[in-house]
Amino acid sequence: YDAAPVQSSVVLCSCPSPSMVRTQTESSAAPGVPSGGSRQGPTMDSTAAEARPNTRSLQHAAQPPPQPRKKRPEDFKFGKILGEGSFSTVVLARELATSREYAIKILEKRHIIKENKVPYVTRERDVMSRLDHPFFVKLYFTFQDDEKLYFGLSYAKNGELLKYIRKIGSFDETCTRFYTAEMVSALEYLHGKGIIHRDLKPENILLNEDMHIQITDFGTAKVLSPESKQARANSFVGTAQYVSPELLTEKSACKSSDLWALGCIIYQLVAGLPPFRAGNEYLIFQKIIKLEYDFPEKFFPKARDLVEKLLGSNRTCSRWPTPQPQQCGIRAVCDLHHSSWQRRILTHRVRPGVEPASLRVLDATKRLGCEEMGGYSPLKAHAFFESVMWENLHHQTPPKLTAYLPAMSEDDEDCYGNYDNLLSQFGCMQVSSSPSSQSLSAVDAGLPQRAGSNIEQYIHDLDTNSFELDLQFSEDEKRLLLEKQASGNPWHQFVENNLILKMGPVDKRKGLFARRRQLLLTEGPHLYYVDPVNKVLKGEIPWSQELRPEAKNFKTFFVHTPNRTYYLMDPSGNAHKWCKKIQEVWRHRYQSHPDAAVQ
Repeated sequence: YDAAPVQSSVVLCSCPSPSMVRTQTESSAAPGVPSGGSRQGPTMDSTAAEARPNTRSLQHAAQPPPQPRKKRPEDFKFGKILGEGSFSTVVLARELATSREYAIKILEKRHIIKENKVPYVTRERDVMSRLDHPFFVKLYFTFQDDEKLYFGLSYAKNGELLKYIRKIGSFDETCTRFYTAEMVSALEYLHGKGIIHRDLKPENILLNEDMHIQITDFGTAKVLSPESKQARANSFVGTAQYVSPELLTEKSACKSSDLWALGCIIYQLVAGLPPFRAGNEYLIFQKIIKLEYDFPEKFFPKARDLVEKLLGSNRTCSRWPTPQPQQCGIRAVCDLHHSSWQRRILTHRVRPGVEPASLRVLDATKRLGCEEMGGYSPLKAHAFFESVMWENLHHQTPPKLTAYLPAMSEDDEDCYGNYDNLLSQFGCMQVSSSPSSQSLSAVDAGLPQRAGSNIEQYIHDLDTNSFELDLQFSEDEKRLLLEKQASGNPWHQFVENNLILKMGPVDKRKGLFARRRQLLLTEGPHLYYVDPVNKVLKGEIPWSQELRPEAKNFKTFFVHTPNRTYYLMDPSGNAHKWCKKIQEVWRHRYQSHPDAAVQ
């Protein structure tokens, strides 16, 4: 908490706007402090007071009780930024009087008015004030100054669920079941209140200090009117990968649209990626309309059945006709929360007379959990939830997040059964832990120094696209090696003129999906990975002192970084060689030059 309190910079208005804030009684309630706690009782016996009425006591009785003081920015010490949206910033703050921590959402009035976001802000406040459930972020208070609005929210210390999906790739079945059950419990409560979230996704599912979910971001939520028996919200909102087909075909969302998003999230928890993926939003929408998704190998069977009952199955139904651009209406919308969205969405409109055979699968009334299918009881009774105790989920201890890493079909079973024999090949290597981080150390391998300047002696060709270098070359020999690389190595163009120390093809896994990449370990150090077919640099594994390689078996190895673990598979079965060379380069970089920066 080293930042100063948020200061005013531009005066927008001189008085509070009653439409933008809650009443003082509502807005001043903090955790464990009732809003009416300052109200005092009579100081004399009521019977005696009635016997001796007087004007002064009657005037005193007519006065309203004192109200709690409205919170102000100076009541808090503001710290790090937790998140930023297109028109708000969420900051960690500690209340000075109570030392309680809050996530305070700060919104600029001028920007809200300029972008016509007032309805979304008031909707979020109104929706959150209706919710009182452990699986939702809680709104404790609101206040404002001349320029900004402040929402005091519960602080979910462990951040977004998406961060953990990206870090570990995919969840094992126990974790998937537990967090899916919490999402189902939350949606049952939300829909019971007549509220549709309309933008459910892993970014909007936070994890609190105890690793239970807390759903947030209600700016696009819709409260259904019980008087009108309204069952749908007629506006286009959401995030492309989780948008339901009825939103694309009918431009309306219902409670069942949240169940569609739930199916997408369950798929992503297991597979590591959402079911509908493409290069842009338009292509994603086409896949949703055609129900064009597939389950990767090793997807949990019961989880697959659940996803198919939420999204539908494309195994037995025909496809929708692929629409041409002239058959699609283009409707401009404004992304409410994510700057990554383009300011347009292409929405498919079904042509008159077209009745695709898969319509029954995409029908929102056929999803497990919707009212037409019997509500949440059949959903909670699904075989995937067989071991779930629904009554006290928020009191249960969440399972430790564990990656799901099954053997792929091309792997030999022996590669996953004889790992103990592999350990003997690592006699010269150690992995140690320090109080600050897990770093690498090793016993010096004592490799012999080579004589002469024949650079070929340092190069060990493994096959056409694989080799590694010894590290005992001189600066002059390094120059010759780099010249040889620049003139004859097709991968030189991707490594920023760094000398390649080891390279070879690997399968880079993300969840249950794998793509072939050329892995390039260079001086610097750097770990680049390239698409070998299209000859495109796809990314780089970030180096730091906390980087740590780990061999899982003969083929599979991990590269652990502070924010993500990379899962790689060497098809030639030399995972241990990759780990050994990465560790050798790490040792050369951090033990020989501990104060040097990564180039």
